[in-house]
Amino acid sequence: MAVENTDIQEKLLATFNSDVFNFQQERDIFSLEINPAVNTAVILFLKNDPSLRFHFLTDLCAVHYPQNEIHRQFAIVYHLHNWYDNKRIKIKTFIHGQTPEIKTVSNIFLSSNWMERETYDFYGVNFIGHPQLKRILNMDEMISFPMRKEFPLEDGGRTDKDDRFFGRTIDNC
Repeated sequence: MAVENTDIQEKLLATFNSDVFNFQQERDIFSLEINPAVNTAVILFLKNDPSLRFHFLTDLCAVHYPQNEIHRQFAIVYHLHNWYDNKRIKIKTFIHGQTPEIKTVSNIFLSSNWMERETYDFYGVNFIGHPQLKRILNMDEMISFPMRKEFPLEDGGRTDKDDRFFGRTIDNC
């Protein structure tokens, strides 16, 4: 029997109460929001429950929302997949903007090692307990995080390009 959204929601609510909320169907994916303090417990539960069987972490990423209140400025998004029933689920949790940190899931899904390092590299999110949290694609000397909204899109000091060739002139503004 295929796993249904109502089954997932009932099991999560029975186990985690108010730490799981905002359940909704977004196109073809069932999504929910969780309290960041229970991220590892929820993901471990979804993986180990014999009827849910979300054994595959498809993706882990972050989104920066600088316009949100300070304790909801970064979202960490997990996409899990149940191959048996071909069911996908999206889990979103918001973390603090001044000190973006959350517990690692690399001890649950080994594949998250790279994804967490990439999220750290581009957003500056500290994954507590990660075995080797360091930059993976950018230079180690880099002090900023390029996917944050405050990061400039272009280097203002560049002299090797002419904006006229890109349709950006004073006349177009």
